[in-house]
Amino acid sequence: MTAAESGTTGRYLVLLEDDATVLGARELNRLAGIRTASTADAAGAAPGALFSGAGGVVLHELGVALVDADPDQIAALQGSVRERGTPLAAIEPERRVFAIGSPQPVADAEVTWGLRAVRADQSAPTGKGIRVAVLDTGFDEQHPDFAGRDVVTGSFVEGQDAHDGHGHGTHCIGTACGPRTTQSGPGYGIASEASIYAGKVLSDDGSGGDSGILSGIQWAISNGCSVVSMSLGAPTQPGQPFSDAFERVAQRAIERGTLIVAAAGNESQRSAGAIAPVGHPANCPSILAVGAIDEQGAIADFSSGTVDQIGQVDVVGPGVDVYSSWPGQERYRKLSGTSMATPHVAGVAALLAQQFPERAWGLWARLAQSAKRLPLASTDIGAGVVQAP
Repeated sequence: MTAAESGTTGRYLVLLEDDATVLGARELNRLAGIRTASTADAAGAAPGALFSGAGGVVLHELGVALVDADPDQIAALQGSVRERGTPLAAIEPERRVFAIGSPQPVADAEVTWGLRAVRADQSAPTGKGIRVAVLDTGFDEQHPDFAGRDVVTGSFVEGQDAHDGHGHGTHCIGTACGPRTTQSGPGYGIASEASIYAGKVLSDDGSGGDSGILSGIQWAISNGCSVVSMSLGAPTQPGQPFSDAFERVAQRAIERGTLIVAAAGNESQRSAGAIAPVGHPANCPSILAVGAIDEQGAIADFSSGTVDQIGQVDVVGPGVDVYSSWPGQERYRKLSGTSMATPHVAGVAALLAQQFPERAWGLWARLAQSAKRLPLASTDIGAGVVQAP
């Protein structure tokens, strides 16, 4: 089976122990002859760009290295992981991840039901002063609904700038941070005055690797973002372990005051009796996993759920026929997916961050405590539908 067939890139993530980035780089060189570059020396660069002069890249703030390695090198590194007292904590293949969502036709003059479902249309906070990072396919900075907004962009996809050549990222940014009122149609955004950090971690074809996502997370943390919204992922199988690297990174993010919110996945076919487990990386315990409901309050047919002890749905948001911004002349489109539910949750988290001083775990707790319960199983909806303050 090739790397592409297995859903991996052929490269590896090496999780380093806490505060061991320098020692970890030395260990990679000593054991496997892998010479690494560090993002500490090239802030904001895509991992692939740093690979040109080295066999690996250390994401210094996250304590994770991305390496090219042959089987013998990996065996040597795995031997070090099994020993106590070494700076190498875990090794895992780098996965390919994808934007989660599917397009639907736009209906003219339709009311945006997502704002009503989370009570954002009644909320006084606007997210002003809060930084929200949306890691996706980029952003259309020329969209007229965002004129005058505080927007910072960064690309972590080699060879592509931060412009959204796909559409998924602009749609998710619109839901999380777009306007609540517009002159050309219904309002669709929740944290309408938040600062937007648009990180391109998926290419214009909607796919990318773990390393780009981790680079985007590091960028968001270093820029003081309170919330990171990730409407992306890869399918998992029941019983498949969550990523040690992403779990440790999420813990480190929380320690720095950043909450990571991610889409649970669209792999279910509930109408046929099939419920898929929460996907990667949302299945990590320290990443808030978001499922999707429809306008009637029913769980979306595609929404992944809690099927075993690994990965659980924590909350849900509106995720069916969600109207939001779109690049180019089209301007607006409706999409369905847990991708669409995730920025609803991120936007509400930004409103809570503005109103209350807590960050990270405090935001997680308030999202869960204030969620509206539905007459559905908690394995499908977690604490319920998030509610704006």
